[in-house]
Amino acid sequence: MATTGSNEQEIWKEECKREPTRVWLSKSWPGTGHDDSPDEAKQVKAAQLDPLAFDTLYRRYLPRVYRYVRAQVPNAEDAADLTQLIFLQALDALPSYRARGLPFAAWLFRIARHKVIDSYRRQKSATLALEALPESLHPIADSDPLVVVIEQEGWQRLSELFNTLERHKRELLMLRFAGQLSSSEIAAVVGKSPAAVKKQLTRILAELKGRYHDA
Repeated sequence: MATTGSNEQEIWKEECKREPTRVWLSKSWPGTGHDDSPDEAKQVKAAQLDPLAFDTLYRRYLPRVYRYVRAQVPNAEDAADLTQLIFLQALDALPSYRARGLPFAAWLFRIARHKVIDSYRRQKSATLALEALPESLHPIADSDPLVVVIEQEGWQRLSELFNTLERHKRELLMLRFAGQLSSSEIAAVVGKSPAAVKKQLTRILAELKGRYHDA
């Protein structure tokens, strides 16, 4: 990268440090759906030419990457710090990114996955954090205290079942529901075919559902 680009990259990094991930997460950023579009391709190209333009991609993917990390890191502050490291590594590697059938989301989550795996090796287990999931998957708030207690107990049971799954099964669920990736994007992240990923997700969810109702 040219000297000017390197300087701009350092400027962007300093701006991130001044406004940490946990502060950014308190804001409501758009773009939590799938963004494999011509507009995104232009944004990636712009960021490759000017590191300061990476800010747009950072804001777009921050909620999804954080939820994916938070679902596997028990401490919210550690998850925020790890999320920041993921984006900084992505910025450093961005000049070498070439689409060639690999969506930017899949490329970014490959980096996130490796970072989480490194972190996971220092942990005994992953935990399912309810706030890591999209709001649409959260229990619906109810004014009846008894209903609230029942829902909380249900989610506690689901969390316990989740943590008994094999590591690769938990990872697929977290990429799908916390990272909000499509089957094709997950396939690119984990090195499987989209059909295989879709079949595995269906089986895992059926397994969880069966064990939950049998409990």
